[in-house]
This record gives sequence, structure tokens and C-alpha cells, in this order.
Amino acid sequence: MTAPLIATRDQPLLDEVLRLAAAAGVTPEVAPDVGAALRGWARAPVALVGADLADDLAALSPVRRRDAWLLSWGGVTDGVFRTAVALGVEGVVQLERSEGWLVELLTDLGDRGDGAAEGLLVGVTGGSGGAGATTLACALGQEAARRGRAVVVDADPLGPGLDRILGLDDAEGARWDTLCATTGRLSGRALREALPRRGSLGVLTWRPGESASLQAFAVREVLSAARRGHDVVVVDLPRRPDPLLDEVAARCDRLLVVVVPTVVGVTSAVRTCARHHDPTRVRLVLRGSGIEARAIGRAAGVPVLAEMAEQRGLAEAIDLGLGPVRSRRSALGRAATEVLDQLWMMRVAAA
Repeated sequence: MTAPLIATRDQPLLDEVLRLAAAAGVTPEVAPDVGAALRGWARAPVALVGADLADDLAALSPVRRRDAWLLSWGGVTDGVFRTAVALGVEGVVQLERSEGWLVELLTDLGDRGDGAAEGLLVGVTGGSGGAGATTLACALGQEAARRGRAVVVDADPLGPGLDRILGLDDAEGARWDTLCATTGRLSGRALREALPRRGSLGVLTWRPGESASLQAFAVREVLSAARRGHDVVVVDLPRRPDPLLDEVAARCDRLLVVVVPTVVGVTSAVRTCARHHDPTRVRLVLRGSGIEARAIGRAAGVPVLAEMAEQRGLAEAIDLGLGPVRSRRSALGRAATEVLDQLWMMRVAAA
């Protein structure tokens, strides 16, 4: 079931929700009684329950689930909030004040259409300074965009700017300054259409010369919207310790640590891996030659996912605005392809 569930006998409420659903491009399943509501409760991607049916439904103790909301038409009383707690929904929505929010929520369903899962979230960080994490993040974005919708998110305000590396610095679109000044829910489609992009690849970074910090609420909302609106989300993470960025790393499906296979590079990478408390989600990507991959994996306590050779002409490709991957046969192109293939296989195996 990919249609949202609307459970209500209140005709004015139903008419208004159906109007908003039409604006979002989705056709909901309507449940006029608690029996019909229970049948669709667990399967619907979003469940909207009118206040008129909420008490009766709560009395049946349906399984608690995400993305369930109680809709109120008019004022919200204490009794409505008590019913919402008993029903286990995420919150109470006063419809006349939340039309835009509800349209965004339903638009995401229409955008996914086929009921596809949220996009793969991949973090990339350097095991040591100059390891090439930013370059790999952009290469992964370029390769992912060949397969579907992808976005690369810049989480390093002191970095070079991912739009510059990808040749999108002159492209129009929202940057972090805009998104950090907004509040409320952000739909996947709205974010995708707002960002600078070329074809299927979007990028979120800072404006040139801008010095600013990330806002926690904006980062969380952006990553949530990015996953809903893209097949792959790549986050370029700086090496420095930061509670917010550590939270972002913990949210990633996989965290890639780029390692230069030298004694100094491996020593630094071991410390970087030790900062992350769940080693099962961490993988190493080696850049260059030197210490054997198996020995590096043993030292760090996490597996090596891929190895890539140094790429000739990399600086020239970036200066020309072509991005790091000029050819899929290049060292970065092959490495990005291998990494994404491995990540998708791991995701399918875990499903």
C-alpha cells in the first residue's frame, strides 16, 4: 500500500484533506470507520486520523507506528491531546493552521510513488588530513547521479566548497545560509528542486567566502528531506570532533573513512575509526599504495571496502569544472562504482 490512509466520518474534514491530497498529487485511501482504519493502519505509509474516530480507534489499541497524526478541525482541547497519547500518534495537527505542512507531507508520498525506501545515506571523512575524502564524496555523487537522483551535502564550512569541485559554483540555488534560516518541515521534492544541480546531481554547500556554523535543526531536517527526495545522499564530513557532526555520522547507513596507506596515515585513521562507536557501519577506502589492505583493516578493526590508485589530471578536471570523475574508467570512477555497488549489496542483504 502506497496511498496515505485517512480515517474519519467528518465530511468537512475529509473534503479538506482530499483537496490538499489532490494538490500534492496523491489519492488517499479513506476509512469511514475503525474497522477499515485498522485494516489499513499498519500498511499505509502515512496515517491521518480525524478527531471524530480517534477515541474509538485508541480503544482498540492499534500497533504503534511512525508517521501517524491526529487531525483536528477547529480548536484543540486537552482531551484531544490525551487521545493522541493513547493512540500513539506523532502529534496533533490543527488542519486550518497546517495546510502547507500537510501538503509537503503528502507530496513526499507522491514523489516516491512506488513506495521506495528512503535514499542511502553515506558519510565520507578523512582518516588523516589530505586523504581525499572531499574528492571521493564528489566522485560518489557523480557516479550515483548516473543511476538515479543524488545529492552531495557539504558539512565542512572550512572546506573548499563542493559546488566548486563539482563545477556548480555558478549554478543558482539554495545554500546553507538559506536553509539555516528556515523552519518547519521540508519536503524531499522541495529540497531537490531548490538546490544547485546538474542533471540528477544536486549539491548543498556554503556561498563563497561565507563563514558560518551549522544549525542542528536545519541539518536534521535537510538530511531527512534529502533521503526522501534522493536515491543516494553523500555527506562530506570534516575530521574535527563536533557533537552535531558525530550525530550525522551516527545517522549514516555507512561511514567511509579514506585512508592513505602509510604509517602516519594508518595511525591517524585508527584514531578516527575509534571515535565512532558502531564499527559495523564503518568501512575503509584506501587511496594510493603502501601498506597492505589486510594489515590496515586489522589495525583499524574495520574492513577495507575498496582501493583506488592516484588519478592523473585530477586537479585539471576540477579546474575545468568537470568534477573529479571525467571518465568511469578513471581511478576515481572505478572506485566510486565499486563502493556504490558494495553499499547497495550490503543494504539489500540487511533488508
